[in-house]
Amino acid sequence: MPTYTRHPLKMVFVACCLLLFSEQLCSAQTASVDFQNDIQPILTRFGCTSGPCHGKARGQGGFQLSLLGFDSNFDYDAITKDGRGRRVFPAAPDESLLLLKPTGQVPHGGGKRLAVDQPEYVTLKTWIQQGMPRSVPEAPSLTNITTTPNALVMANEETHSLTVTAHFDDGSTRDVTRLSAFQSNEAPIASVDEEGLIEAGSITGGATIMARYQGQIAVCEITIPRPDPVASEVFDALPRFNFIDDHIWNKLQKLNVTPSDLCSDHVYLRRVTTDLCGRIPTPEEVQEFLNDSSPDKRQAVVDRLLQEPEFADHWANKWMDLLRPNPYRVGIKAVFNYDRWIRERFHERMPWDQLTRELIAARGSTFRNGAVTLYRDRRSPDEVATLVSQLFLGVRLECAKCHHHPFEKWGQDDFYSFAAFFAKVGRKGRGVSPPISGSEEFIFADKSGSVRHPISGEVLPPRSLWDNVTVPEDCNDPREILADWITSPENELFAQVFANRVWADLMGRGLVEPVDDFRATNPASNQALLTALGEHFRDNDYSLAELVRAITSSAAYQLSSIPNEQNVEDTRNYSRHYRHRLRAEVLHDAYTTITGIPSDFECMPPDSSAKQLWTHRIDSLFLDTFGRPDPNQDPPCERTTDSTVVQALHLMNSEQLHTRLVHKHGTAAQLAESEASPQEICNSIYQTIYSREPTEAESQLVVELINQAPEERRTVIEDIMWTMLNTPEFVIQN
Repeated sequence: MPTYTRHPLKMVFVACCLLLFSEQLCSAQTASVDFQNDIQPILTRFGCTSGPCHGKARGQGGFQLSLLGFDSNFDYDAITKDGRGRRVFPAAPDESLLLLKPTGQVPHGGGKRLAVDQPEYVTLKTWIQQGMPRSVPEAPSLTNITTTPNALVMANEETHSLTVTAHFDDGSTRDVTRLSAFQSNEAPIASVDEEGLIEAGSITGGATIMARYQGQIAVCEITIPRPDPVASEVFDALPRFNFIDDHIWNKLQKLNVTPSDLCSDHVYLRRVTTDLCGRIPTPEEVQEFLNDSSPDKRQAVVDRLLQEPEFADHWANKWMDLLRPNPYRVGIKAVFNYDRWIRERFHERMPWDQLTRELIAARGSTFRNGAVTLYRDRRSPDEVATLVSQLFLGVRLECAKCHHHPFEKWGQDDFYSFAAFFAKVGRKGRGVSPPISGSEEFIFADKSGSVRHPISGEVLPPRSLWDNVTVPEDCNDPREILADWITSPENELFAQVFANRVWADLMGRGLVEPVDDFRATNPASNQALLTALGEHFRDNDYSLAELVRAITSSAAYQLSSIPNEQNVEDTRNYSRHYRHRLRAEVLHDAYTTITGIPSDFECMPPDSSAKQLWTHRIDSLFLDTFGRPDPNQDPPCERTTDSTVVQALHLMNSEQLHTRLVHKHGTAAQLAESEASPQEICNSIYQTIYSREPTEAESQLVVELINQAPEERRTVIEDIMWTMLNTPEFVIQN
């Protein structure tokens, strides 16, 4: 009888098979683990798919996953197949690198992320034991997530736990709080930790807590009122000039915050004149307004300013910031025509929906129709898509170009389907040839053109971001379908986005901030007001003037910037006017008005104002110092209103500014040579620079300085004006 020889390798093989069989036998009694529903959330929750880790463009340590786990097929292959599947070991799951590294049992650049006694470790181990299935038969698909609660009123320093529930298409639900990622949009007001524990801070206000799970997002609105209630009679007595005030006061009442008083007449006049027309009031306007005792004089000044040509130039210049390309790339004549086209529409008071349609569906010559310069600058469908979605829908699609948006629902399918609206944009001409690009180009609707998904290669048909608007096959120009959808009265976001921009310009901060970042995880500070503003804009035929009239006529716009004890912390709810530095062009033109000496801009007619410049390439050290956009920066360009040391030094030391101030034909020289008394000179200076009358103490000081040196009267006046031009009252809008 033959003897059986024990071979060491055979024994190892048999042992491994027995071990694998025993593991599978044990796991047969365990619920099957699905990669999509069970494993992917763990990788996302513990940071494996984050940007700083394996979710970066080329991965980390030779191991790459999709950013935030938005491509499960890619991640499954990376774990089970890349490197010959060396990261998982079904025969001995505990020895898998997928478990050893995050538990810190072997060196891991990301540090220890898991403990062996955590349920997530057990889930990963079970999945490996079960043979790393890609999917489990009849596994449900995630439809959405919800937070409990979805709105919460909290006291200062209070804590509250947030629960996240996943809802699946088979009707089942699952508590996924442990596997969700949390973020607060206002951490000083209300913060949240990794476990979903919300902690209210010591600041009164509102915050939004975002929960993200498997590409789905839900939010919880947090309100933290002041602990001391305010009697309802206080809010009942507040002035209510139109619908805006109702919404502002209602929000402040919930926060137990009382607004500041209405501002003084001179503050309102300077505020509304710089906001509407981009200039400071003249001394004559100041005197007339301050001497007017009629109760409706503030409304009357708004009506007058809305009719001025400077209103159109000022607001056109704001929008050119968001559209104006670099002339050295696109061509000087094309950019000039683009600027002229925009300004003409504003001077014509063209409704915003009509202007938008003309711009999106523009066709023709860059030498004859300035609107087509948009398509000369943006030369591919994806470039146009990001601009149009951001400007007219307030949706930042840029992230979705490469991966699923981390804070929104948009993915690559959404981005490239939207970009497909611009696939048939045809061009005829020499194109751009920097740094001159002087040739003419024609933009037209081509007969063909398509956009492909960058990963699958699938040709994507044009599709709107919501409402599922598609383009018929026989459509000549899909842009016309898109323009109609964007400007449709049923598309509430179109009106709200524009209203929010105007609100931000006039009130110092947008209801949604940043103004072009509308998403569920970045809600408006007062959604009811934003909705009402959008409806008012739409119902008034998308008129900029009527929207501006409504805002500037409200009591909320007329509030003082001086805080009271209750609203000193408020920066989002408009309980007071938010001070901000005047726009660069406004300051420049104000300096021109005050000194009486205009600037001589290159490539511009004599006596042109700064707000009439057609390109940021026109030299102006003053405008550059005070924050006009970099001409090389890709629009849309949002300006900052921050004040800097460089700006203060420029006002104090600029040779050009000093030359204009002491010019022999300037304001100071004319006042010195006039027969005006020191008191009259004092009044004139204060009305010109500050748009108000001097106080008694100020009058006494100025008169005394002028009388002390009658032989140096002009020098004294110049020094007084120079001092006043270097004060916050000149630079900052109160």
